[in-house]
Amino acid sequence: MPGNETTAKFLGYAGLVPFITFSIGSWITLPYISDAVQILIAYAAIILSFMGAIHWGQAMSRAGQQHGKYFIASVIPALTAWIALLLPDTLALVVLLCGFIALYAYDRTVKISQAFPDWYIPLRKTLTLVVVLCLSGALLSVALH
Repeated sequence: MPGNETTAKFLGYAGLVPFITFSIGSWITLPYISDAVQILIAYAAIILSFMGAIHWGQAMSRAGQQHGKYFIASVIPALTAWIALLLPDTLALVVLLCGFIALYAYDRTVKISQAFPDWYIPLRKTLTLVVVLCLSGALLSVALH
């Protein structure tokens, strides 16, 4: 059975498939899919929420310590994602872009205090870069159409 790092990398990279697919779909018509941008926005919102929940889990795993600020920080991505779902496509993509960039920056600042494994931040960097490129591509598509 693969280790945690291998499994996380596999799932992380596999999770990029919808980002790439629907970002491309924002430029071209995909068979049987007419709402690529809305699908991308919904998927991005779910993933942003999921990424924030990592901080909730980290704070819970150290129950004997005071980590209230991590619980608070963990819900901000979900709230950001929810707001994005209520906005027009252009604004939703901008909010999600900002959310992913801000969460990556936050992850970097708390990597030691949150006791992330050594492979986590480099993986997040790569995944976030692809997500930002995909959301930016879709944003450009929406702006030009």
